[in-house]
Amino acid sequence: MDRKIEKQKWTRKKMITIATGALLVFAGLYEFVFTSQTRKLNQEKNKLTISSVRYGEFKDYIPVTGSVLPIETFYLDVVEGGRVLEKYVDEGAVVKAGQPILRLENAQLTLNTIYNQAQVVQQENNLRSYRLQLDQNRLNLQNQLLQLDLQLLNQERVYKTNKALHEKKMVSDVVFEDSRDQYNFLLKSKALTLESYRLDSISRIEQIKQLEVSVKQFRQNLQVIENQFSNLVVKAPVSGQLTALNAEIGKSLPAGQNIGQIDNTTSYKVKIDIDEHYISRVKEGLQGECTIDGKVYRLEVMRVYVQVTGGKFQADMHFLGDVPANLRRGQTFHIKLDLGGSNKALLIDAGAYTQLTGGQWVFVLDKDGKSAYRKQIKSGRQNPEFIEILGGLKDGEQVIVSAYDDYQETDKIVIK
Repeated sequence: MDRKIEKQKWTRKKMITIATGALLVFAGLYEFVFTSQTRKLNQEKNKLTISSVRYGEFKDYIPVTGSVLPIETFYLDVVEGGRVLEKYVDEGAVVKAGQPILRLENAQLTLNTIYNQAQVVQQENNLRSYRLQLDQNRLNLQNQLLQLDLQLLNQERVYKTNKALHEKKMVSDVVFEDSRDQYNFLLKSKALTLESYRLDSISRIEQIKQLEVSVKQFRQNLQVIENQFSNLVVKAPVSGQLTALNAEIGKSLPAGQNIGQIDNTTSYKVKIDIDEHYISRVKEGLQGECTIDGKVYRLEVMRVYVQVTGGKFQADMHFLGDVPANLRRGQTFHIKLDLGGSNKALLIDAGAYTQLTGGQWVFVLDKDGKSAYRKQIKSGRQNPEFIEILGGLKDGEQVIVSAYDDYQETDKIVIK
């Protein structure tokens, strides 16, 4: 008896076909759902700069620009005002200490000198006159005393004679008393003459002392004026180069005005401008280096100015050992200022990418070098050449170090 064979609905071939189709659909959905979430960007390899992560020596330094200045600058100020009569040297000349630069004239100073000279002469004449009078008075007194002594001697003889005769009743009382009174008068007269001379001498001596003080004062005033006259010749305080001179013949200059400066060109210093971010790290004694005409020179920080202006502060450096030849004021060059020596570290090249990432993430290449993925990293110190890597990268990995401006919203770069 024949049996009817029913056709199977789910054959092996059909099931394989359905499974394959489903797998393709799933793969398409996966690609759409997951792969489409990754933000990709195609880029040509020749437009990228790629660097390898590696161990090396990290030097903690910052680049600064130095400007050459003389080690010292002395300013020329006009001590006494006046009109410029002569100009002995021109701006830019090399001068020696004490060398005249300008000569001024001052009419008021001249009048003051003439007046004080006249006062000195007058007071000296008065002093001589009083001293002469004192001498004359002394001579007159001596003459008076001689006469009084002679009169006293004669009168004493008369008085003693009359006294003896009076006791013998040989002269009258009137004659005796008259001789006695005359004798006493001469004694008192001598005493008054001596007292008068003493008082007059004290007065004149005091006047002489006052005159001497007055003469001394006028002489001191005259010396001051003579010194002021010497200041009318402006001289170089030190040897050096006269780098500025603002004075012309006929020009009137007030006292105290600055008219120029002299640079001590026997030595130089280098002034540098530093970002305020490093103000706590820059100290006296730090060293740096610069290259001039192919030769490397060492410098040392000798003074730090902590005042911040425009986001920067300044410091002075001086050369250690050899000094470049033919240095001139205002010359500039680049200096590597060492902030902390050197040590071994994992490094990547510094590049334009740090302007966007701040060293927080980079694009790391796959092993095949056909694509690069965004990756978070931990960075440490930086200098213009390298960034110190503290985590997130391994030795030998390759990183894109060119600018990331076009990759800010990108997770993957496909390299062609």
